[in-house]
Amino acid sequence: MRAMTDAADEPDTDETHPSTAGGRLLELQRIDTEADQLTHRRERLPEREHLSIASESLTEWERLRSSMRARMDELTSVIEQAESDAAEVAAHKVRLEAQMKTVIAPREAEALMHEIGTLDEQTDALDTRELEALEEQSEIDDRLTEHLRSESTLRDDVGAADEALQRATSEIDAELAELAAQRVERRTEFDESMLARYDRVRASSGVAVAQLVGHRCEGCHLDLSAAEVDDVKDEAAGATGVAECPNCGRILVV
Repeated sequence: MRAMTDAADEPDTDETHPSTAGGRLLELQRIDTEADQLTHRRERLPEREHLSIASESLTEWERLRSSMRARMDELTSVIEQAESDAAEVAAHKVRLEAQMKTVIAPREAEALMHEIGTLDEQTDALDTRELEALEEQSEIDDRLTEHLRSESTLRDDVGAADEALQRATSEIDAELAELAAQRVERRTEFDESMLARYDRVRASSGVAVAQLVGHRCEGCHLDLSAAEVDDVKDEAAGATGVAECPNCGRILVV
């Protein structure tokens, strides 16, 4: 009975207990680690990849639509230019034919006939150019009509993917906000020098606080010598209640 009473009266010596400096530091580290993991997860959500794929598909669809419309505009310009050039050639031919009626000299008549023949060749070339442009324009118009049918589906896919991402990120943001509040409250338990030390180590190592389990630092997973263990225990027995790992420099909870 006496043994049980003595055990009950003994003080709690667990250095990872939240009431100890080491325990509070480990709790702060836990909060920061969870926040880091959530932030990492937020940036790599599968919903984000789905939205990226859907957005890229829509962007490519818009690029093709713009390309086809631009080509349609180019062909319209080609057709209009061919018609304009053909009208000029026709007018020129009319003038030459009228001039032919007044020509007497055979050589002059022959020159006019040659020029009229050249104009006919130009007219044929312009007609061919216009016809080819009209045929290509008709083909593109059919493709564009078919292309436009998929617009609503693609935009719906982007909308659905965006909504799914918003839901997923909102859940994580709520968890991050809760952790942030816990972090603020936990940091009030330390003085400025300890916080500066914690932030400095965390900035360089990611994880600032680790436990000493046996002879091993759980931060760098390296074993300390017996002398080093004695040194860190002596250091932890001081005012801060924690030590520094001689291998990785992390704050060591003994």
